[in-house]
Amino acid sequence: MKTDIEISQSANKKNILEIAKKLGLGENDLELYGSYKAKIAPSAREKLRNKKDGKLILVTSINPTPAGEGKTTVSIGLGEALSLLNYKTCIALREPSLGPCFGLKGCATGGGYSQIIPMEDINLHFTGDFHAITSAHNLLAAMIDNHIYYGNKLDFDLKRITWKRVLDVNDRALRNIIIGLGNKTDGVVRETGFDITAASEIMAILCLSEDLEDLRRRIDNIIIGYNSKKEEITCKMLGATGALVTLLKDAIKPNLVQTIGGTPAFVHGGPFANIAHGCSSLIATKCSLKLADYTVTEAGFGADLGAEKFLDIKCPLLGKYPDVVVIVATVKAIKMHGYVTLDRLQEENLAALEAGFENLEKHIQNVKRYNLPVVIALNVFSSDTQAELNFIRERCDNLGVKTALCKVWELGGKGGLELAEIVAKLANKTKPPFHHLYNATDSTSSKIEKIASVIYGASGVNYMPKARQVLDQLTGKVYPVCLAKTQSSLSDDKSLLGRPKNFKITINDIRIMAGAGFVVAYAGNIMTMMGLPVVPRAEKINSDSNSRVVGLD
Repeated sequence: MKTDIEISQSANKKNILEIAKKLGLGENDLELYGSYKAKIAPSAREKLRNKKDGKLILVTSINPTPAGEGKTTVSIGLGEALSLLNYKTCIALREPSLGPCFGLKGCATGGGYSQIIPMEDINLHFTGDFHAITSAHNLLAAMIDNHIYYGNKLDFDLKRITWKRVLDVNDRALRNIIIGLGNKTDGVVRETGFDITAASEIMAILCLSEDLEDLRRRIDNIIIGYNSKKEEITCKMLGATGALVTLLKDAIKPNLVQTIGGTPAFVHGGPFANIAHGCSSLIATKCSLKLADYTVTEAGFGADLGAEKFLDIKCPLLGKYPDVVVIVATVKAIKMHGYVTLDRLQEENLAALEAGFENLEKHIQNVKRYNLPVVIALNVFSSDTQAELNFIRERCDNLGVKTALCKVWELGGKGGLELAEIVAKLANKTKPPFHHLYNATDSTSSKIEKIASVIYGASGVNYMPKARQVLDQLTGKVYPVCLAKTQSSLSDDKSLLGRPKNFKITINDIRIMAGAGFVVAYAGNIMTMMGLPVVPRAEKINSDSNSRVVGLD
């Protein structure tokens, strides 16, 4: 059996100009990065401004498990299936981070015969967007320390500098560090640390900006620290905005690639959904909506994380809400939420499905809470028994939700035709008005508590002293909330599977991301810089004598 990268490398790639033509774009609308990658020129986006939007399909999932749900694989397969049904379709996904690629999670370009290509390029350096974001973020950090070294005119309180550094690798040793050691000319000694690039506020800003000028305005507003009077110090006050915008002027342009089946795909921006807002860029999604009749996009991790943030943070800026939401589930994952161990998942176990189904049911209820149509994509594995598949379909039928069996990993778009037909039918039905989770004018604590109680099912929220201090700062200020927590559970405790009850969410810290336009509330033991596992995936990745990448899956 071929590996994902072998399937990708043997695919018949089309020239990117041919892919662009499917969307009505010409060579003058593109900035080419070789034969198979391109960025969309700003002039092309201007021409699209007054075009009518197509249908928006959001793909999300139940809480992910080590068994793997295949959400990106299903997203890509659904896009290809809609294309096979002769709908003008485009896919809008996030860019992969190097951290998971070389760590535990692996690549993020789909799998089997449902992939975006060129797979190895997209998973590695791609068009340099992550590098630009990392450079811009760290330039700002360097300018802060340089300013302090040369007299500190802005009166930075060294204990209240909020701007860390970032790196796009998993490196636990960098979470907490001391800088400025050595000679007097080596800077001022202080504590700081590193986050992963996907958690950078610059990443969030890039993904939520309308254009270059909106990017500039948002970077101006970044809070980088506080002075001795506890007043905010911003990027604009440091005079760093122009340089950061210059580093990001190309990164803000959406990237166009293709699926194995030749469906156009925008892959742009890469915030994680457990520690950031988890959606691909606003610009790419808007371009796709203008160019295609159907846009298939994905929100990171489960619906409690990525989908909630997509609906409450991104959609108000997008000016559009999904026409259909697809929740991806698998027999294996549902059994794991019924507390079956990884080594017993091959065994038929209807009792575990009964227990684990509560997790899927909660996500269905959450999507319906927004007044959105929902369909379940049941990603099929060879170990699934007919009795198990029938059990899940019957339970979903009882909830009034349609289920489609998905075999896109094995068959590509052909394995997603049942799902595509249901999605297309639902997308064209008249829908009730979108039901917001919270009012924009609600207090920050009210928004946090609404997410925790309604979406997670928590009985309450505990605030640690550090979080309480920031809540006091936010009195009278209005921001959406990006709640950072584990992806593995509806709670903030990754060991609580299924549908936990009688639990509280603990908020340890809150950070104001004024540039991005939201606040991040950190729940439980969430980390913004991951570590590598005992055996990292990096150990099996290599390049042969012809520079052909191997082991990247």
